[in-house]
Amino acid sequence: MRKNIVAGNWKMNKTLQEGVALANELKELLAAKAPNCGVIVGTPFIHLASVADLTKGSVIKVAAQNSADKESGAYTGEISAAMVKSTGAEYVILGHSERRAYYGETYEILKEKVLLALKNELTPIFCIGEVKEEREAGKQNEVVKAQLEASVFNLSKEDFGKIVLAYEPVWAIGTGLTATPQQAQEIHAYIRGLIAGKYGKETAENTSILYGGSCNPGNAKELFSNPDVDGGLIGGASLKAADFKAIIDAF
Repeated sequence: MRKNIVAGNWKMNKTLQEGVALANELKELLAAKAPNCGVIVGTPFIHLASVADLTKGSVIKVAAQNSADKESGAYTGEISAAMVKSTGAEYVILGHSERRAYYGETYEILKEKVLLALKNELTPIFCIGEVKEEREAGKQNEVVKAQLEASVFNLSKEDFGKIVLAYEPVWAIGTGLTATPQQAQEIHAYIRGLIAGKYGKETAENTSILYGGSCNPGNAKELFSNPDVDGGLIGGASLKAADFKAIIDAF
């Protein structure tokens, strides 16, 4: 049975002290009543160990926002999957459109990152999605298919079953534009169909597919009510505990 998940991606925000305070506030807000979904916070690298320690035993799980495509060695500034795992984090966000666009992460690099994350028993939250020009040209299906085929459809059925997908229309990230619930459902159903074609219906039914792209307390309930939308990968709205909690409460 696939899980509903609300994951926050803090991006490059919050000092260590601010991040710990935010995680603590969220922990207290969620302590009273267990949420009806999994809750993950994707923090900057320097926060991981502190936040993982703080949230241990709570409903909150911790994700890194990236990890390296190399195992170890002379790669100044890089953080390996093994390092991420050692902090107590359980998830890693891979393939985010910002990593693809600003840091030149190719299909091949992402393929390596996914393999190393799985090798180190991290759950990848693998992001796919199209830019505005591709959506306007009606190429969104083509784009997400290519992204899946090039970076994760090489996995065995067993390993593919360990990943979470996040569909993020790049044109809706931080722009205030949001895919309509119909657009979100349509492409999520298409993605699930691709998984069924590759790995079978059971694997497709068990894969959580999150929506990312200006999801907020006002539209979360409508987006999450779609049968193929299993939660959200939340950017800006995850930086305020009350807003993030309101999105979690949409389940």
